Amino acid sequence: MTFQNELINWYLINKRDLPWRHTNDAYTIWLSEVILQQTRVEQGLPYFNRFLENFPTVADFANASEAKVLKLWQGLGYYSRGRNMHATAQIVVKDYHGIFPNLHDELLKLKGIGEYTAAAISSFSSGEARAVVDGNVFRVLSRFYGSATPINTPVGKKEFYTLANDLLYKEDSALYNQAIMEFGAMQCKPKSPNCGICPLNQECYAYNHGLVNVLPVKIRKAEQKHRYLNYFICVEDDKVLIRERQAGDIWQHLYDFPSLETTEKYEWSNSSFVDQVKSVFGNKADFAFIKTQKHILTHQIIHIQFFALKNYIFNFSKQKELNWVSLTKLDELPQPKVIHDFVLEYFYKDKME
Repeated sequence: MTFQNELINWYLINKRDLPWRHTNDAYTIWLSEVILQQTRVEQGLPYFNRFLENFPTVADFANASEAKVLKLWQGLGYYSRGRNMHATAQIVVKDYHGIFPNLHDELLKLKGIGEYTAAAISSFSSGEARAVVDGNVFRVLSRFYGSATPINTPVGKKEFYTLANDLLYKEDSALYNQAIMEFGAMQCKPKSPNCGICPLNQECYAYNHGLVNVLPVKIRKAEQKHRYLNYFICVEDDKVLIRERQAGDIWQHLYDFPSLETTEKYEWSNSSFVDQVKSVFGNKADFAFIKTQKHILTHQIIHIQFFALKNYIFNFSKQKELNWVSLTKLDELPQPKVIHDFVLEYFYKDKME
């Protein structure tokens, strides 16, 4: 039990004081776990606080509009997870009388909850003996035991889940799970861990064989797709023209501006680009370059150009997703982070200075 005891002793001395560690409420723990899958603790904490403030109970979450949920989620990416959370809250109210499940097998029945999240919630809320295996745990186990099996393959996941469950300290699984996850986040970090002060360094395979920067092994993902979006900003009478993005593409049901997607990046004066713009917005369309922006998603790199547009023509009967809104209303609508940042800079720059 040396490995487990060392981790627990380290954790009791070094753990961070985080709000979800002061409760065994499954709903609160669920909120924290899903949010922290998206980002580091420092960035995730404000989101957790906002969600809990706006939705103190699962019923409050279930009764909220999707737009409000996505607005609070704005900036975390993977917006389908925000929608899955909303759907899960509604299922809990409908099928579980508003009481969030705290057992592993019941949790797996809920939308958007996989093995990791089910294990975490059940362990931290009910003490169920389930090993929690996240990126931090993969890293600690791979380095300590010297396993080069790629962690993002079915074989690797099976190997590490088996190892994690074999090592689980069943007398207090919640404490042990928190300890190994925190150890991976704070001590056995992805880059430049301070192995000299690590309590496990004498028996750590990676440290003793010069493999700390090699393990864990991950198979490289497919090359990211490049896309080129050109946004056109139309302003009239203190209102801006926006578009609700539809299903079947990135940022589903978030709001951005009228756009033209091209197969490559064009200079604004390029004749081919001018022809494409006029074919969409009319022959009298007049546009002026504002700025460029690059936005990186998991599988796509989005190259964005913003233009101010005048003398345009829109067929609103066909493009029902277009709508005029005030800036106040736009602030209330969920937007992709790159659009939100542009709005702040373009429309509120004077007020921010």
